[in-house]
Amino acid sequence: MEAHDTLNEILVILFNDIMDLEQKALISEKFKNISINDMHIIEAIGDKEPQKMSQIAKSMKVTVGTLTTAMNSLVNKGYVIREKGQEDRRVVFISLSELGLEALKKHAKFHEDMVQTIMKSLNDTEIDVLIGALKKLSVYFKKFS
Repeated sequence: MEAHDTLNEILVILFNDIMDLEQKALISEKFKNISINDMHIIEAIGDKEPQKMSQIAKSMKVTVGTLTTAMNSLVNKGYVIREKGQEDRRVVFISLSELGLEALKKHAKFHEDMVQTIMKSLNDTEIDVLIGALKKLSVYFKKFS
């Protein structure tokens, strides 16, 4: 039972620590009005061509209704641009503003720095073992999403 308790404790602590670090890494004078949930929406929108709300909602595994409230906030904060389709005015396309793109880059840098720091502290064998274990963990979590 000791291994079970240790693993549970580590998973809970890791999740909380990563969420805290993400928030601290993002918060600055420029991005003081954004949350991690906002950032994950920005990440789902990405820096590619504009997307429909339904595409973004599907990629995030949420309803369009759930996403609409958060999207309205991101539009009002200046991170997201909402445009009607040229061929069909009923279709709404979502893309990132310049501010949204800057936030996305800052968030990507956080992830890159985190991965690089972890990799520097492990040897090749440890990296392979960690990747294998995380892949198995990912498969487990996908069963419930």
